[in-house]
Order: sequence, then C-alpha cells, then structure tokens
Amino acid sequence: MKLLVMCEGPNEKAVVEMLLDAGCLEFSRDDLIGLTVYHARQLTAPVIKTALSIYTGDFKVYRIGDSMTDKLPSAGYQDRIKETRKFCTKPELEMLLIIAEGKEAEFEKVKAGKRKMKAKDFCKTNIVHNRKRYDNSTQFYRDYFGSDIETLVEVIEKYKQSHGAHKKDEEYLADLLE
Repeated sequence: MKLLVMCEGPNEKAVVEMLLDAGCLEFSRDDLIGLTVYHARQLTAPVIKTALSIYTGDFKVYRIGDSMTDKLPSAGYQDRIKETRKFCTKPELEMLLIIAEGKEAEFEKVKAGKRKMKAKDFCKTNIVHNRKRYDNSTQFYRDYFGSDIETLVEVIEKYKQSHGAHKKDEEYLADLLE
C-alpha cells in the first residue's frame, strides 16, 4: 500500500525530503504515491487530484504541518484511504533551528514576555548560518541541515522530548523517524 505524504508548507516538505533522502524515515520514496512528498494541505489540491487519478490503489495519508485543525475532505477517495496520520510541528518548524542553536531558554523568555515573539520572528532576529540570517526560506533549511542530517534527527527527537503532548490524534515528526 502506498503513502500520500502531504506537507503544509515548503519548509516542512524540505525537512521531510532531507530525512527521506538520508534514509531516516520509516518509509522510502518507493513507498510514496508518485515517488514524492507533496506541498499540499488538502486532498482537493490539483496536484493531489492528479496523483490520485494516476495511482488507483488504496493508500495511507500522512499530513505534516503546524496547523492540523482543518478536516481532510475525502474528495471522493474515502473508500481508498486506509489510514490517516497527522504529524504536527507546533508551534512552528523554526523550533528545530532554535533547539539546534541551543537558544530554547532565550526563546522561552521572549515568547512569554511582553512582546510574545513567535518562533519565526525569533529566528529572523537570532539565527545566522554561514553569515546568512534566517529568512524563512526552504534554502535556509537545506543549507542549515542538509549536510548535517544527524543534527536534524537529534533536534527532532529533542523537540518531542521537551514539548508536551499534542492533541491525541497528532504525532510528532520524531514518530516518523526510523
């Protein structure tokens, strides 16, 4: 049975692809519909509809993102979907960079302070890699973690250990690691 892996944003997609290419996930490209990870939130996205018109068998859906509150409409595929899993990156994917830099305590101070800074804004101000300031680009994630997948895996695991439970039907990225 094939997997349909859908990522909310391009940065989540980049992180999943780096892990996939390094053989760190519980599945391989051969397990994926279309041999790819999709940047899509819903089954109704045109790219998903196209992929599912080509692949006609049963499949599992893995959704990855920081906003998992919306329902997954069946778009006529309900009888083919055998399992749906949600992997949440709350509060934001930028937490991986904050953990990698050892700046969790610093972030917690400003997050709870008067300004209530989000992880994305904290990274834009405080994270620099190879003389380039964090800019919320997919390339930044590739440059930061691409040659150091071990660090990426470590921060994903540390994130799960240090943050409380998500909603009962939401898992962590760490739950996808092999």
